[in-house]
Amino acid sequence: MVGGTIPSEDSVNAVPSRAGVRRLLTFTTLYPSHVTPSHGVFVENRLRHLVASGRVESRIVAPVPWFPFSAKFFGRYANYAKVAVRERRHGIEIDHPRYLVLPKIGMLLTPLFLFLSALPAIKRIQAEEGDFDVIDAHYFYPDGIAAAMLGRVLGKPVTITARGTDINLIPRQNLPRRMILWAARMAAGMVTVSEALRREMIALGIPGHRVRTLRNGVDLTMFHPTERAETRAAMSLEGPVLISVGHLVERKGHDLVIGALPDLLGYSLLVAGDGPERGKLQALAATLGVTDRVRFLGAVPHAALAKLYSASDALVLASSREGWPNVLLEAMACGAPVVASNVWGAPELVCDPAAGVLMQERTAGGVASGVRALFAALPTREATRRFAEGYSWDETTEGQIRLFDEIMAARVTRPAPATKSLRRERML
Repeated sequence: MVGGTIPSEDSVNAVPSRAGVRRLLTFTTLYPSHVTPSHGVFVENRLRHLVASGRVESRIVAPVPWFPFSAKFFGRYANYAKVAVRERRHGIEIDHPRYLVLPKIGMLLTPLFLFLSALPAIKRIQAEEGDFDVIDAHYFYPDGIAAAMLGRVLGKPVTITARGTDINLIPRQNLPRRMILWAARMAAGMVTVSEALRREMIALGIPGHRVRTLRNGVDLTMFHPTERAETRAAMSLEGPVLISVGHLVERKGHDLVIGALPDLLGYSLLVAGDGPERGKLQALAATLGVTDRVRFLGAVPHAALAKLYSASDALVLASSREGWPNVLLEAMACGAPVVASNVWGAPELVCDPAAGVLMQERTAGGVASGVRALFAALPTREATRRFAEGYSWDETTEGQIRLFDEIMAARVTRPAPATKSLRRERML
């Protein structure tokens, strides 16, 4: 179905609004769909646990880029055309309005296009389904900018969660940085997923007392040790097995993990993910003579990763930038310790021998040294699982609820300002 409406992926219906329950309008381009079920799954996981508390409801507006053709010839762009206008996932209704993306200059205009595409959809939701309390946006740029614009027009408080490159990369450009700082001033609350990102926001000029850190947790029921021996036998895995998970793009560092294999004789590597670098990575494996030890698995459904983590002896994450690397916790929850690059949120998580080790340097040699250090004192899989059990979603859920309660209490004691035209609000 192209651009239509699809039914729920499960039989759970959205819970009707109840007195005393906060109602959110979740706004983000980072959200899964029936076409791309793994896209932004970390946002969905956090929201699912929040809604499961019974104290918050949510209605989701997750815009997707407009693209007119659904033929496979157009590659990933064709997927945009296939996304339904409305769908339901895990009992939560989702609207997917289309927004315009212009090549080259599109990045600077995307916040405006997001705002223009979402506003009619949100007004329709208000008219048909009732009002909401807070706009809860994920990813600062462009999503947070558009959310701040929506908040000004609709007279609603806005919260924005920073997640990684929206803070540690995009603000290097002058105009996006100014937009981010404007959105920060407009926001009623801000969240980061790691202390490293919070420090970076402060360095940008955002007051630290307005930003709180709520780290992502891990779904301990989805990610748990599975039939390790059976999976290894079925996949013909022998000896020590490493796994590298993530989109096949340069910043994920898969090339460094492959580059370490000549110094790790006897080790094999599973690469779970797909992306534009796949051909280059396969060529690198051939050049290094390790093709027989590297297995490219392509895109793997999120829920299917547990078996791969359980079958592997360690996860290697060689990323150059990670706000809060969810794959580390997922692997640990399945009993697999990690070797991670010492960047951003990773040191906050790899903080115990049971979790794994940090690389001394982000190079192929650094990967090899990290792997050798881990296997020289390999923790038991039971110890690694116990470490991960300390990172459930409960604390994050409670932190979000406190934030929403504080925002609504402040609006009771201090009346919200009248709705303004964006033309009268100086953004830049």
